[in-house]
Amino acid sequence: MINPIVKTIELGDGRTITLETGKLAKQADGAVMLRMGKTMMLATVVAAKDATPGVDFMPLQVEYKEKFASFGRFPGGFTKREGRASDYEILTSRLVDRALRPLFPDNYHADVFVNITLYSADGVDIPDALAGLAASAALAVSDIPFNGPISEVRVARIDGKFVVNPTFEQLEKADIDVMVAATMDNIMMVEGEMKEVSEAELLEAMKVAHEAIKVHCKAQMELMEEVGKTVKREYNHEVNDEELRQRIHEACYDKAYAIAASGNKNKHERHDAFVAVCDEFKASMTEEELAEKAGLVARYYHDVEKEAMRRSILDEGKRLDGRTTTEIRPIWCEVDYLPGPHGSAVFTRGETQSLTSVTLGTKLDEKMVDDVLFHGKERFLLHYNFPPFSTGEARPQRGVGRREIGHGNLAHRALKGMIPADYPYVIRVVSDILESNGSSSMATVCAGTLALMDAGVKMKSPVSGIAMGLIKNAGEEKYAVLSDILGDEDHLGDMDFKVTGTTKGITATQMDIKVDGLSFEILETALNQAKEGRLHILNKITDTMPEPRVDLKDHAPRIEVLVIPKEFIGAVIGPGGKIIQGMQEETGTVITIEEIDGTGRIEVSGTNKQSIDNAMRLIKGIVTVPEVGEVYKGKVRSVMPYGAFVEFLPGKDGLLHISEIDWKRLETVEEAGIKEGDEIEVKLLDIDPKTGKFKLSRKVLLPRPEKN
Repeated sequence: MINPIVKTIELGDGRTITLETGKLAKQADGAVMLRMGKTMMLATVVAAKDATPGVDFMPLQVEYKEKFASFGRFPGGFTKREGRASDYEILTSRLVDRALRPLFPDNYHADVFVNITLYSADGVDIPDALAGLAASAALAVSDIPFNGPISEVRVARIDGKFVVNPTFEQLEKADIDVMVAATMDNIMMVEGEMKEVSEAELLEAMKVAHEAIKVHCKAQMELMEEVGKTVKREYNHEVNDEELRQRIHEACYDKAYAIAASGNKNKHERHDAFVAVCDEFKASMTEEELAEKAGLVARYYHDVEKEAMRRSILDEGKRLDGRTTTEIRPIWCEVDYLPGPHGSAVFTRGETQSLTSVTLGTKLDEKMVDDVLFHGKERFLLHYNFPPFSTGEARPQRGVGRREIGHGNLAHRALKGMIPADYPYVIRVVSDILESNGSSSMATVCAGTLALMDAGVKMKSPVSGIAMGLIKNAGEEKYAVLSDILGDEDHLGDMDFKVTGTTKGITATQMDIKVDGLSFEILETALNQAKEGRLHILNKITDTMPEPRVDLKDHAPRIEVLVIPKEFIGAVIGPGGKIIQGMQEETGTVITIEEIDGTGRIEVSGTNKQSIDNAMRLIKGIVTVPEVGEVYKGKVRSVMPYGAFVEFLPGKDGLLHISEIDWKRLETVEEAGIKEGDEIEVKLLDIDPKTGKFKLSRKVLLPRPEKN
């Protein structure tokens, strides 16, 4: 019998998390089974012993997968087995990746694979909040070099109180839902959505998360000691030439600094100027030396560029394109650019541009979601596309990548809370990035707001977004927070902090940190500076379009909603769908019906108001309760020797007896000129209490002849 090593984390609310190692997957470099209640996930980590020659980055791959069996379900599809990763799995993988990646040593370049698999779930606890802890614990019990541990938690504010790792049910009531990753000392990653909260409230949520994470990190350190993995493997993944490094710095730094401080707003000209400095140095080398050390030259010169850009900002306050630290690039916007979609907009900020369209649909256009722990429908969709030409790259576009899913999800979370809950349309927003030099996801939020208003969507408030950066050298007190960062400032800087919101507060945020020692003071500065920037951008948006259009575009579908008692749902549908299909065919509309909270919700959509009105009249006829004494306009369905059957309400036929057709005595129905298909007015005289049959009269609506 194997005796695994187990560490228990008390959460303080009666729940516990256990980390177990030494029992499963022992051939991996590190493996931990995490358990919380009935939720169990296995995290494994394996790293190559050596780096691939020529690799000078961190080749980390994180895969989070959920087994359908974990929740007692069969996968859908023909093969009945798990297939490609869902959006939820990809987003969870990204959350873990972004927290782990900055903490590997800068000179560690071996392939590292982290796999996290959900094997058991009960639909109560949300597993994505546990994946980061499981992955970090697997690294802790391995000999892979890692400057952790870390953990991730979800913090939600429910009825004014912060709850760490809430349940699915609790999360539905939250006005703040934020995922935070951190080490014992520093915040590393933040992502979440909020209902227009203040900067101070978001900061408080992050502090609550960090206190919980410290407990998780302490437990991992204790586990690492018990396993005996406090000393990590030795490695040598870089061969350096310090003399060459010094030569490059001496020959290139002043020239690179001059370019960084020149304020050239043209991205391509700056790039060419930096390349020319490096090429000039290469020209001073022999062909043999260059062939041998080309990789080192590129790496060392990259470091020179980075130092020059950072020092220019810290020492002189000069950014690459000449802006101040708080200055926003020029913005221009245009709505109704595309005639075909139901709404469209172009948003351009500096060298970043989004062309966004909005399509309005009916219930039939809802997205079906069939994840392991969530099965339902989405009525608000946002898709983000990042073609290579947007950055001038000459390569093919091959499907949707993880980055596109992640950026699209951030924009989706930023906007979805501003769509009214009772809005009858299914909405699809598509952002195509046509140019990119810094924060295309925030351009998507801005263009999405404009396109939604152009489509006539009655948004609660317009939303804007901004990306913030940070320059802070280790050991120095001085730092600079940058508003509206460029692509190079993201790449060479220490933080990418995206914040979206309305005039009332924040709706979504995403932050990645690349440096240790980020204090809450700096975070507060960044949040307050971001508020100023996004309100400036919001003014540009509302200058272009102050409010949503009063009406939809002429070619947009029209939808009317009718709520009926539950017992009438079957009558509207009819046997085998006969009634509802007949109404759609007769009126040229699309009619959908579903039961919600004990009532029937009917949506009628069509291309013109008249067809919708006709369908609504037919439906109201079905759900209207016939009242004795009421007069109805009906259609003769059949003629019999003893009278005629008249459909006086949709699906409701009554007998118009021959004696009730006219005041004079009739031998046949035809004598009154009544034939099948005629429309006549009738009065409901009686409803048989036993059979429910309707007795109609026409003659009571006719003048009664005077007696001679």
